[in-house]
Amino acid sequence: MIDSHTHVTSCGDDPDAVLARARAAGVTGVVTIGSSREEMAAATALAERHVDVHTTAGLHPHGADGWDDDLADHIERHAAHPRVVAIGETGLDFFRDRAPRERQLAAFRGQLEIARRVALPVVIHARDAADELVPLLAAEAPETVVLHCFSMPDRLAEVAGHGWYCSFAGNVTYGNAGALQEAARRCPAELLLLETDAPYLSPVPFRGRPNEPAHVMETLRFVAGLRGSEVEELAAQTSANATRAFRLRAPATGRRPDGA
Repeated sequence: MIDSHTHVTSCGDDPDAVLARARAAGVTGVVTIGSSREEMAAATALAERHVDVHTTAGLHPHGADGWDDDLADHIERHAAHPRVVAIGETGLDFFRDRAPRERQLAAFRGQLEIARRVALPVVIHARDAADELVPLLAAEAPETVVLHCFSMPDRLAEVAGHGWYCSFAGNVTYGNAGALQEAARRCPAELLLLETDAPYLSPVPFRGRPNEPAHVMETLRFVAGLRGSEVEELAAQTSANATRAFRLRAPATGRRPDGA
């Protein structure tokens, strides 16, 4: 089972211990996000030590006030690292509005341009911004789009029509998430991903406590129940989708043989 979106270096515990618990739970790989200079550096160092860890290069919309040519160059250079498999997470967040919207749009469009230029998938953060984000993606996205922490259940048919991956996080298990649960049930199998977004959005029964990649197994079991699927079958399907979306090598577990 692959956790398609997590922040291992922000989980508050030793990252090696976090990964060990994930492996013990059945997680065979993680994509740990690099969405700031600091997170990119920490996540890439982790991925260099663990064969089952990949990472990304980007700027979260909350940090969009820091977008400039120097950061754009840094992200593009970092994207050449062999453990980097996507650009992002980038996108628009008009719910928290922690950066001016025009700055979010500039950073978003700039990262879409980088993703096209380096031919990598783009990982999208979208909150209360679908009307602005979906047309922009349709016009400017690279070939592969991953909608992390999928939050647009009313637009499932539209985004699936574009062939965009829909990644469901632990909030799909919440009692008030009926529309999101219906989207997880109806999402085309070949576009379905599962994630933790750890340390955020812990699934039931861990809600209210810090999240970590091991908990993706609870989301897996819940979504399998929604879809009437066997857990093992859904794990294989979503892991195959993640492998295809991010062009991962075959899942492997553990540290590199040299321990580096």
